[in-house]
Amino acid sequence: MSHPVKTPGTRSALPNLIFASRWLQLPLYIGLIAAQAIYVVHFWVELVHLIEAAFGNKDALAALVKSIGYKDNFEVTSLNETIIMLVVLALIDVVMISNLLIMVIVGGYETFVSRMHLEDHPDQPEWLSHVNASVLKVKLATAIIGISSIHLLKTFINAANYDDKVLMWQTLIHVAFLLSAMAIAATDRIMHPVADTPDH
Repeated sequence: MSHPVKTPGTRSALPNLIFASRWLQLPLYIGLIAAQAIYVVHFWVELVHLIEAAFGNKDALAALVKSIGYKDNFEVTSLNETIIMLVVLALIDVVMISNLLIMVIVGGYETFVSRMHLEDHPDQPEWLSHVNASVLKVKLATAIIGISSIHLLKTFINAANYDDKVLMWQTLIHVAFLLSAMAIAATDRIMHPVADTPDH
């Protein structure tokens, strides 16, 4: 008695259901896109406050001082170099977190949900052409280190307004991020060794 021959690509109902379950991640990525939009709004609110404060708007200056945690002993009546630097670092921080979101949204969707077929698109990110779970993990770790560096720099610039314990813990946490990223990169290199290219 002959058995029915399965053609390539045919699967039973259960594997089809399990494979289709990857689309449950789609609402998560849509949620991250919404978070990205909120970051865009936050960026422009802070930038407008900075521009208004530069032209002498006291309310905008007070909003900036409150948002960056600048708690000096005297009343701030105008922008100074420290406040400008802290605000600019906060804006850079928003941009870096936004970049991290893009990496997670685009890379995660491409890796775990569905191909986006961007090979011929002129704006395709360079890293997307060879993205996989390991590459994405290393890139995310690197991005987190960059964000942590910005936070640490903001803290050191405004160190007079923080306790020594806060400075110590932020530094230790940043070092922990560095060590974690190095461990992830080393593990990825061990699991996926780069083939030596022959000498010409």
